[in-house]
Amino acid sequence: MRKIWTAGLGLALLGTLASAAVVGSAGQAAAAAEDPASAVVQTDQGAVRGTVGPEVRSFKGIPYATAERFAKPRPAEGWSGVRDATERGTTCAQLPGYPIGEPSTAEDCLNLNVTTPVGGGEDLPVVFWIHGGSMMVGYGDLYGPDRLAAEGAVVVSVNYRLGPTAFLAHPDLEESGSLALDDQREALRWVRDNIAEFGGDPGRVTLMGESGGGFAVCGHLASPASDGLYRQAVIQSAPCSTPGNASRTREEAEADSEQVIKDLGCLDAEDVAACLREVPIDQLLEKYGTDREPRPVSGTPELPLPVDEALRTGRFNRVPVLIGVNHDEENGMVIGAELATGEPMADADYEAAIRRDDSYGDDADAVLRRYPLGDSAGATLARVRTDSVWAVPTLDTARALSRHTSTRMYEFAEQDTPWYRDLPEPSFPAAAQHMAELPYMFDMALFEDLTPEQAALGARMNRAWVRFAASGDPNGGGEAAWPRLRDDRGRSGWYVQSLSSGDWRRADFAKDHGYRFWSRLSD
Repeated sequence: MRKIWTAGLGLALLGTLASAAVVGSAGQAAAAAEDPASAVVQTDQGAVRGTVGPEVRSFKGIPYATAERFAKPRPAEGWSGVRDATERGTTCAQLPGYPIGEPSTAEDCLNLNVTTPVGGGEDLPVVFWIHGGSMMVGYGDLYGPDRLAAEGAVVVSVNYRLGPTAFLAHPDLEESGSLALDDQREALRWVRDNIAEFGGDPGRVTLMGESGGGFAVCGHLASPASDGLYRQAVIQSAPCSTPGNASRTREEAEADSEQVIKDLGCLDAEDVAACLREVPIDQLLEKYGTDREPRPVSGTPELPLPVDEALRTGRFNRVPVLIGVNHDEENGMVIGAELATGEPMADADYEAAIRRDDSYGDDADAVLRRYPLGDSAGATLARVRTDSVWAVPTLDTARALSRHTSTRMYEFAEQDTPWYRDLPEPSFPAAAQHMAELPYMFDMALFEDLTPEQAALGARMNRAWVRFAASGDPNGGGEAAWPRLRDDRGRSGWYVQSLSSGDWRRADFAKDHGYRFWSRLSD
């Protein structure tokens, strides 16, 4: 199967669209922190002052670590007085051009946000959100967590190093190659040590990520170094059991980096590491480019096995997992290509697109028979790619997990979803495309405003996610029963909950996405 493009819609469709002040006193902070509705909270580094609204308290841009180029993160230094935490923190270095990201040349960018429900009390479940963007672009503040937090959870979102600053690999760069996971792990340690002061329970932390962030969650599942820092995991749109999707070998990482290092003039330097550390950050970003899918390096103490192997063999941190996929993942990618050319995909181009895709190879005739051209060439191509690249591998991932730990699977199937603000209408419905579930869960200016019906679905989903964060079980709230996926019973045990504005029910997932067809092709 072809390699997954994990930023999905973020990089294919959206690519078509064009620190803190220190005030006050520590004594004042200590007194105010006793009030659970206070805007001031004491952390290990010092006190922070956030904002208090009708439903949530918000603390932004809190430094959890410091970062030097190509080195592992170190805990942030402390400060005196009360640090202002009302403004967003620095975005990690990334190229411009993608609205799911933000152009930046900052390398000392390791900060996080904490959002808590007002009057929520103590020992609340904690959701640790890892943003998507192919581990190339993105930032935590894009995802407004107020609605999720208001359902009864403390939500933490984190900025972590991306692209070349996290993944450039060379024998002389002994600590580089997986720095995104290292940063996230350091942020989890900060949560362990500080989240109780915000009303959170450090023993009930749920990792949650989408797309590139979902693959990061899988990396932490497979990492002994992350064991004990979380109790549940939510994986959204990230089929991690496909080889190469969630990790790569040191050899693969160094091969991917070699040309970049050569283009920077450092490959033949006497001290390659010193040369790379002196390269201006804008040049490093430019030479690395955007046409990559970097992943953490396996074969290390932090990640001994490739992620797919760890999940298949059960050698991962066995915590309850909620995993899912969107019904129409690839719609946005195909629509993005159409918007880039300015016209819908021609019917005559459908067969050619299947035949030139190396992942189908000699099976192209079988694929074309199984998926004949429909009313729209673009929609038909999107369905093929959704099934082969996303749906089938996600069920495989869920099945692998379910053999060793409590696993529940969902499919976000809502068809009337908000479109992107200020983009032309697509030639066919975007439906449950990649990222389509996110505006239901977070406040995101990227999308059109939710209708009341859409907002109601978002509230139902957030309540289920918070129930899972609290107990490892999303059941309750008057919704239909959501059984675990049990692979030992064959297809009858492959329960996938369909999430839409109607009654939640069991999806006919295997049949709908041609699971048997694609499984035979891959054998």
